[in-house]
Amino acid sequence: MEETLVSAHHALPVDAASAERVAVGGLSLRRLRGDDRDEFTAWHRAVARGFLDAEPTDIQRDAAFDRLGYRRLIAVLDPAAPEPEVPVATFASWVGRLSVPGGEMPSCAISSVTVSPTHRRRGLARAMMEGELRTAAAHGLPIASLTVSESTLYGRYGFAPAAEAATLRLEVKRADWIGPVPSGRVDFVSRERWRELAPELFERVRATRAGEFEMPDGHWDRFAGTEPGAERPGAIRAVQYADAGGDVRGLAVYKVQENHDDFTKSTVEIGYLLADGDDAYAGLWRYFVELDLVGEVRASELSVDEPLLWMISDRRAATVTLVDHHYVRVLDVPAALAARSYSAPGRFALDVHDPLGLTGGRVVLTVDARGAATVTADADVDAVPVRLGVAEFSALLLGQVSAVTLAAAGRLESQDPAALARTFGWSRPARLSYWY
Repeated sequence: MEETLVSAHHALPVDAASAERVAVGGLSLRRLRGDDRDEFTAWHRAVARGFLDAEPTDIQRDAAFDRLGYRRLIAVLDPAAPEPEVPVATFASWVGRLSVPGGEMPSCAISSVTVSPTHRRRGLARAMMEGELRTAAAHGLPIASLTVSESTLYGRYGFAPAAEAATLRLEVKRADWIGPVPSGRVDFVSRERWRELAPELFERVRATRAGEFEMPDGHWDRFAGTEPGAERPGAIRAVQYADAGGDVRGLAVYKVQENHDDFTKSTVEIGYLLADGDDAYAGLWRYFVELDLVGEVRASELSVDEPLLWMISDRRAATVTLVDHHYVRVLDVPAALAARSYSAPGRFALDVHDPLGLTGGRVVLTVDARGAATVTADADVDAVPVRLGVAEFSALLLGQVSAVTLAAAGRLESQDPAALARTFGWSRPARLSYWY
């Protein structure tokens, strides 16, 4: 991904139509410079309020200022407010690499979307979102993506859940290990060493898993507790898995909550588990399943098809909850189609409707026996016709959501949705292993 794409997006002006829309209510839509500490402090306070967090401490504020410089920061300001420097609405975005089946593509990642309860129902979220989507599309970004606090918020803008996440609660005393015996070893490492190893290992894994997004550096410090102002970092334990040749192929961080009523029923909360290969996966999970003095292991942002469930003696020892997690919104239909590989050959005339007018229209997708795509605008009577909205198209893109399911739900029209499902499906469900 070209550096110019990243830096240019950061400095683009705000959307003129959105700025005009906000100004009607006496407010101002601005892009913050990003290098002004006072300006950032006010923006950071507004974000904390929006997500019901405590007021940031000076250490947390300074740490955030140092690590969030890669983000494009948007603010809506109210000059009549008692604190006019504190935004009444916030928005952040940046350009990163999104893994898709068989490849990757640049995406406009979105986060920190808040509106103050004092200024709700004024169209501020819509003005920011639609304006920033127009800006990203005009800049040549083919897709936008985000994780959500509420599932009802972003469908109106063409986003759709494309990768679900699983939360796991495992009663380990019921779950004997029946999985493979790994050939390597698990060892404790310092949190600093874990932080050093994680980024490279993640990139190896990300390349093989649709739905994963390039990890911002600050997230690694949050997982490892190495960021300034981290709360109780000493409670975080870090382990690595090294294969028989000594290469580190797996990493995990976790916390233990002791049960003072019964010391054999402590709870382990896995903060992040990263495995490059089946052996590393088995080695790390066996470690957690067989921990002494532990009654329950919890983990979140897992895949919907975790092999762990086939590695324990009692499937009902595991309680799995699925939730919508990674939402995507296609901004350029032909570019998105061309970026990924496919599981079966096919020829489809896709008629995509975009209510915001950012993309859409009719394109013909031809997939050969190797799974490679050709995208044209030609009319073709031999192609299977498909009519769908941009949200439904976005849901299909990562391969986890089936066209058959969307057709049954009345969200897609096709005479042969099964053929579309075979072509767009993928061997592993999409996954995003963290929030952003």
